[in-house]
Amino acid sequence: MYNVLLVDDEPFITEGLSDALDWSDFGLEVVGSAENGKQALELLRQVPTDILITDISMPVMDGLTLIREARELLPGLKVIILSGYNEFDYLKEGMRLGIENYLLKPVHFEELRATLRDTVDKLNAARPERAFGEDELGILRDNVMKRWLTGKIGAAELAERLEMLDIRLEKPYSAVAIVRCSGGGDEGCDKVEKLLADEEAVILFKDAEEDDTIAIFGMDSPDEGRRMAEKKLLGLAEAGEGRLRISLGGGKPTEAAGESYEQARRAQQMFLIAPDRHYIDCNALPSASDFALSEGLMEWEAYAKEFVSKDKTELLHRIAADFAAIRAVGVELMRAKGAAVELIIRMKLETDKLNRPDAAEAYRSALDRAVGADTMEALEEAVTAAATFSADSFAGEDMSPVIKQVLRHIETHYADSMTLKSLGQTYHIHPNYLGQLFHKQTGETFADYVNKYRIGKAKAMLLESPLKVNEIARQVGYWEIGYFYKQFKKHVGIVPSEYKGLL
Repeated sequence: MYNVLLVDDEPFITEGLSDALDWSDFGLEVVGSAENGKQALELLRQVPTDILITDISMPVMDGLTLIREARELLPGLKVIILSGYNEFDYLKEGMRLGIENYLLKPVHFEELRATLRDTVDKLNAARPERAFGEDELGILRDNVMKRWLTGKIGAAELAERLEMLDIRLEKPYSAVAIVRCSGGGDEGCDKVEKLLADEEAVILFKDAEEDDTIAIFGMDSPDEGRRMAEKKLLGLAEAGEGRLRISLGGGKPTEAAGESYEQARRAQQMFLIAPDRHYIDCNALPSASDFALSEGLMEWEAYAKEFVSKDKTELLHRIAADFAAIRAVGVELMRAKGAAVELIIRMKLETDKLNRPDAAEAYRSALDRAVGADTMEALEEAVTAAATFSADSFAGEDMSPVIKQVLRHIETHYADSMTLKSLGQTYHIHPNYLGQLFHKQTGETFADYVNKYRIGKAKAMLLESPLKVNEIARQVGYWEIGYFYKQFKKHVGIVPSEYKGLL
């Protein structure tokens, strides 16, 4: 994406240009506007800019002087002149300064679009191919593989990324293993890499959200391939001296690797009630259907709706109703225990998406209570405790500390430039995960939340302040007036000038 600065002493010209084109179609973004050459020059010192679109006749500093001084500051800057004067001297001086085109007002948009396309082509040709460093490639690899296993990447993008990263998914079957180190850090990853260094059909990547190492075993035969994978992983578990917790999913066709990953995730939860074990194969676990009660009670699909709607009251009411029905039909305690343990594990798998540091201990306690329950009442209390913790987590009643910090940062620095990347660096969290966590705990994307907050501040200033609309836009964090207008109309329904006129 290349940055564009618009300069004209008539604000309606820059606002109109900003709104009239879909700049992103050209790979461009309007990063600011100015009303004279001096103001524009100050912006060029602050905001990285690739293309300058400017008028010639302006107060304080004219366009030709601006171009000459901007060239000293940014030698590679591309310039397009928009002028109301069809003067040969202006055109000749503009050509001497190396402009891309000299367009007359009123703007002929097809000519402007053609000029922009040509200018972008020149910028692309002059830009050296970007070489990714090892760290960047590693992060990209981790992100692509996790999105593949969780079904969040399209086929076209996946194919492009796999080719770039030289990752081959050629085997007809695959099984996914999760390696977790109880002490954290890179020990699990290091041991897996050493053990599987010579295995061409194994793809390794790091899950930054869970601090796990994921191993994807490609296999020609699901039975023989899984036996090989199990042998390797058992050797790794023994070499881990008790610090590693390894779970293996089923061997399925490559297209269903996500299913194997979910099986491995479910198997990981069993370490909570079997802490002395170091390796769990999903095939050794009973399936969820083995725990299902014939009466349809304590089924996750019914409980999931309350999770999505964050309805704690209804969630707890459902648990009470299910246990009342269990008692009424005389379900055996051991069978009810199986269903309860499965339900608690499903709750934990959902809550894991929030990356709460206290989640493991909370669910371990609930599972211990469920496994050790000697009455139906004790079992109900265990399920209720797990559900309460889950509901509070998703409802934001006990919001993650990092999200609280980010919300406070937005409140105090909403006028400043901020991105998930910059906040991730500030609070020491991966930006991709910060975005996911923010959405989970606030119900909004980071960009939507920031824009909504800024527009709220702008509405108050339009009500109370004598400042012009473009001045208010900058004070709430928008340097590009066209983008401010679009966001304002999106959240308020009318443009700022109309809103101000209603007051």
